[in-house]
Amino acid sequence: MSSNKKYWKSVEELNENSSIVETLRNNEFVEEIPTNEFLGDAATLATSSTTRRDFLKYVGFTTAAASLAACEGPVHKSIPYVVQPEEIIPGVADYYATTIADGFDFANILVKTREGRPIKIENNKIAGANFHANARVHASVLSLYDSMRLKSSKIAGKNATWEQANAKIIASVADAKAKGGKVVLLTNTSASPSTDKLIAQFLASNSNAKHVTYDAVSSSEALDAFQAVYGERALAEYDFSKANVIVSVGADFLGDWQGGGFDSGYAQGRIPQNGRMSRHFQFEANMTLSGAAADKRVPMTVANQKQALVQIYNVITGSSIGSSKDEMVMKAAQQLKAAGSKGVLVCGIDDKNAQLLVLAINRALSSEAFNTSNTRQIRKGNNADVKQLLADIKSGAVHTLIMNGVNPVYSLPNGKEFADSLKKVKLSVAFAMKEDETASIANVAVATPHYLESWGDVSIVKGSYALTQPTIRPLFDTVQFQDALLSWTGNSQTYYNYLRASWSGAKSWNQLVHDGVAVTEGISAGAGAGADFNGAASTLAKATSKGLELVLYTKTGLGDGQQANNPWLQEFPDPITRASWDNYLTISQIDATAAGIENWNVANGGLNGSYTTLTVDGKKLEKVPVIIQPGQAKGTVGLALGYGRKAAMKEEMQVGVNAYTLYNNFSNVQNVTIAKEDGEHEFACVQLQRTLMGRGDIIKETSLDIFNTKEAGEWNLVPMVSLDHKEVAATTVDLWESFDRSVGHHFNLSIDLNACTGCGACVIACHAENNVPVVGKSEVRRSRDMHWLRIDRYYSSETTFEGDNKTKEGSDGLMDSISTLRGMETPSDNPQVAFQPVMCQHCNHAPCETVCPVAATSHSRQGQNHMAYNRCVGTRYCANNCPYKVRRFNWFLYNGNDEFDYHMNDDLGRMVLNPDVNVRSRGVMEKCSMCIQMTQSTILTAKREGREVKADEFQTACSNACTSGAMVFGDVNNKEDKVTELSEDKRMYHLLEHIGTKPNVFYHVKVRN
Repeated sequence: MSSNKKYWKSVEELNENSSIVETLRNNEFVEEIPTNEFLGDAATLATSSTTRRDFLKYVGFTTAAASLAACEGPVHKSIPYVVQPEEIIPGVADYYATTIADGFDFANILVKTREGRPIKIENNKIAGANFHANARVHASVLSLYDSMRLKSSKIAGKNATWEQANAKIIASVADAKAKGGKVVLLTNTSASPSTDKLIAQFLASNSNAKHVTYDAVSSSEALDAFQAVYGERALAEYDFSKANVIVSVGADFLGDWQGGGFDSGYAQGRIPQNGRMSRHFQFEANMTLSGAAADKRVPMTVANQKQALVQIYNVITGSSIGSSKDEMVMKAAQQLKAAGSKGVLVCGIDDKNAQLLVLAINRALSSEAFNTSNTRQIRKGNNADVKQLLADIKSGAVHTLIMNGVNPVYSLPNGKEFADSLKKVKLSVAFAMKEDETASIANVAVATPHYLESWGDVSIVKGSYALTQPTIRPLFDTVQFQDALLSWTGNSQTYYNYLRASWSGAKSWNQLVHDGVAVTEGISAGAGAGADFNGAASTLAKATSKGLELVLYTKTGLGDGQQANNPWLQEFPDPITRASWDNYLTISQIDATAAGIENWNVANGGLNGSYTTLTVDGKKLEKVPVIIQPGQAKGTVGLALGYGRKAAMKEEMQVGVNAYTLYNNFSNVQNVTIAKEDGEHEFACVQLQRTLMGRGDIIKETSLDIFNTKEAGEWNLVPMVSLDHKEVAATTVDLWESFDRSVGHHFNLSIDLNACTGCGACVIACHAENNVPVVGKSEVRRSRDMHWLRIDRYYSSETTFEGDNKTKEGSDGLMDSISTLRGMETPSDNPQVAFQPVMCQHCNHAPCETVCPVAATSHSRQGQNHMAYNRCVGTRYCANNCPYKVRRFNWFLYNGNDEFDYHMNDDLGRMVLNPDVNVRSRGVMEKCSMCIQMTQSTILTAKREGREVKADEFQTACSNACTSGAMVFGDVNNKEDKVTELSEDKRMYHLLEHIGTKPNVFYHVKVRN
């Protein structure tokens, strides 16, 4: 029987007429929620335009004002939802499909947001998505929270409203029209159909206006050649998965050549299947990612590359132009011809004649990998137009110059001259995200939003259409260039409404926004005015070296330098040199010795080197540090673009030298003289070992012939150990008693050395997902980098790793072996290269777990090696006992510490932190967790939806970021997971199997063709 007894907590409740009790009964919060503090006054609220991104401003819950009210400074009160948005569940991530198009990098991506904060970039894997995220695209989410961004428009260096700036621009355009002065729009390649349409409308309404497209790193020669042959200013698309023989002459197609994005197709052909894999020849000057992956790499000067191209042209077309012949070039050309339609040739020489021969050769082959229908639209720069504009500005012929997405003061070789000439322009306007070298001297600087705050459309390749959509409300008072164009053409629409009205595809608008990409019909390229291929070959055949050649290139980390203020990219070790926080001259050992240039190691393990002065056409670049690079062609030196920036940069990021000053005539090859300078440069190099040193159980590799004809036991040796005085396979012996791992999930990570190109996208994705701190150059130099995932790069001391093994096996006796191994520390002049991603191996019999005195590190039934950071007392016993050296010790507090002035010491920068992963403090060990937060989220999602986890649904940050397919993660207890099949492959092996740690990460033997 229920009781009707009355319960009460205070005497006041006994008073039935109490107004206080009534108020408390109907009001959950004793004090009124201070909505005025973040909503503003009613008048402002009523006049604001509301989008679905505004929920954070009005009803959000976060700890920084950038998300609440798009203003500066931290919020000290946590404000609960007044009305919780239906699409937001606290603690659950939302994903938005969008596209990055910054003029250099283009990709169809997904953006992970938490409570309205974009925190991570992932690949959009929907059908029709073209390019995937490289290291720079993954890092671009941090550039959103760059505190050095331009926060509002400026006129003559003083803050102004957009209305004031726009009025000044409109008046100047009108004045130019009245006086017959030139108005020039100078933009980067947007690859945006709607932007092109708006620019065309602006030009139509202003007959005195002109549009010039300028790419800081030019592809103009290739565009000119393609336009001459096919009548379209675009680039051919290549699908390397359709090629059995690949010949590259100076093209780093696994790097940034013509926009990159070729690694996925390339890797498909590099994994041996049914006894076959593609064969790759590389002729180049600098050691590149493509050269490192090649079966046969031949270092040669650019002049010799031109001769090689003519030689290949002769073999393929039956011509007989020129007389030079190279044995390896002939071998490559003959195999290319034999492959026919299954062969392809690519070339990175900045020469129209060279690019014409590429088109002629691929046409003669009828190459299936060569696509002239779905052409690349991501490079449109025109060198001739840019040179004419510079002449016009210098002569005072330009009345109004409006720039968007370009920084010519920094990226032009005569940037200082351009800056001086800009004073002759009546009005110079720069639309820029930062007050960079150009925006800082322009009459008007207009703050533009980050792509994660913007609407837009992009056609990366012909036949595809993608949307850029905002994932957060603009943090600052910014204006899109397209909205400005609408204003200047008298269109009152917003850019969003303009975009929506322009869409007429098969998909609905909502479906397009959801998917992020749509496939449209590709149109075959037409015919141009024609080209004289034999004439082009005759010109190239006369090429000769004129002294030392400087070959300019872009680094995998920094690209063209747009994101130079991004600490993730600055600390990212270059895949080839393994150096971070620098650009440097790369030189061969022979040329270095002749010039008296040296590299040496110091007591703390750091790498030091000489300085040089470079001189190109009388122009000097001083204090350029030098790294002696194995594989650099004799007679050439290399230098990366994108460094040496000063404006709108934190002091720590103002590193390197500006190689654009030597980028004469937009050619990546220059005749140079070098002179050694006094002083020594300190590099932050994370891997000083240069050889495999015969350790065959670290990197295992074989040839395709042996792989096809020999038993696996001969090329994938299983180490033997002694058990009860009998020799048995190490994999059959356990150090400890094992438990049943067949129950529940058991995670494994597969890494295929054949597919890994060393691109580093996984490294940056790991940074973003796991809140890995940036420690800076001086700490990296002390071997205190915090990367949870490293990509080891190995050189051979002979011309091949097989040669290394023969050298090691040929040694006799202890002293001879020691002497031999010491000699192997010197890499070959043209070494073979192997990349190997290494993270915590999550050993089932983990040495670290047995030595931890406080049980901070332990093993789970799911195969993950756990770290309880709150238990860790920093003894570092685990690091000492780890044979893979994958544990990192927090020497300092990197979060909120003025000594480490990167994103974790910045109120805005901390917005990128993943709330699912705690930020570690000083004195603890940390390492790869196999993204336990991701695996648990997958399990909970399936549980909430009342289903089992799907095949291949489990992912880690690195496996999700890997576009080449080198990394595959999954549950080996699920027989449908791909990782289960890979774990049983005959190429599978574990690192250091003989020590019996039983890792849950396994590798696949590298096979060379």
